[in-house]
Amino acid sequence: MTTAIGLTFADIFSTLGTGMALLGASMAVVMSCIGSARGTGLVGEAGAGLLSEKPELFSKVLILQVIPGTQGLYGLVIWFFAMMQLGAFSGGIQALTIAEGMAYFFSCMPMAFGGLLSAFFQGRVAAASVGLLAKRPDDWSKGMIMCIIVEFYAILSLLASFLSLTSL
Repeated sequence: MTTAIGLTFADIFSTLGTGMALLGASMAVVMSCIGSARGTGLVGEAGAGLLSEKPELFSKVLILQVIPGTQGLYGLVIWFFAMMQLGAFSGGIQALTIAEGMAYFFSCMPMAFGGLLSAFFQGRVAAASVGLLAKRPDDWSKGMIMCIIVEFYAILSLLASFLSLTSL
């Protein structure tokens, strides 16, 4: 039986697994980048207010702002690794069964959700650390340490996705 666009249901099901794998890889990078954009934006807003009064603190504010941006990079690493596993950079993406595609999809989800949420919450911690920097410039490293504690969970998400993808 063919559909209105000339594809058989066998054609659709033969590409569904590959589509699920590509969706998972894409979600890992997109959701992590959304979280990073939100997190770095929060810190940028807080930092701009401080820099209007104390422009000499720019380098410290910049470091705090960069920290929630790492999740986007981690998401890109998982996307790249998944695409490499699928054969996208070596001649063409392989056809996957639905079960194989779902395995790729769910392997990418720790980074997708871990990246989204950890970047957002890390941005909130970093924005609060800008307030610490404003009042006690010598203690700004304490704010950085609090941000790095949140980073640990982004790294766990990266590790979970990476190890899941290597087992496929």
